[in-house]
Amino acid sequence: MDALEAIFTRRSTRRMKAELPPPELIQNIIEAGRAAPSGSNSQTTHLIVITKSEVLSELAAIVQDVFAAMEVGPDAYVSLKHSVSAAKKGGYVFHYGAPVLIVTANKKGYGNALADSACVLENMMIAANALDLGSCWINQLHWLDENENVRAYMEKLGLKEDETITGGLILGYGYDGLPVRSELKRTGNPVTYISDGDF
Repeated sequence: MDALEAIFTRRSTRRMKAELPPPELIQNIIEAGRAAPSGSNSQTTHLIVITKSEVLSELAAIVQDVFAAMEVGPDAYVSLKHSVSAAKKGGYVFHYGAPVLIVTANKKGYGNALADSACVLENMMIAANALDLGSCWINQLHWLDENENVRAYMEKLGLKEDETITGGLILGYGYDGLPVRSELKRTGNPVTYISDGDF
């Protein structure tokens, strides 16, 4: 699969097998993320790679409890409202039970923290698709970055005090064996051309 095909066929895969992919595949995806560009080549995005099922379960339980206790207004982001609603019903697993969760973090107060981390996450999603693994961007830990319980647990896993959680990614084999690659018509992301001639 060439780079453009890997980009154009990438979709979010949320239903994954419990089977852990081989370490070399996970490592290739991590290295693709680490190769991403960063502001002034700062290379400060920190990747916390979680494959231990007990830790994934404990983290899911913490997130479930925090969201279940949360109240959100009608203007809240749709995905945040969904997470809170699902948690209040019980049994909410923010990482969809995927066998791999990669949490990204970056320096607090660093102006490019989110942008740099987004480049890392995008590289990993494209690499995962090229390697026939499913992936999905996970934002719940970013939304809960200032929650005392979430931060305390993440700091036990290696998050530094001077870092903010910027995002996350789940990885695994798609439930049907391959990642979701169904066509998705693009109706947004408008483009404006300013040109001296035909484009």
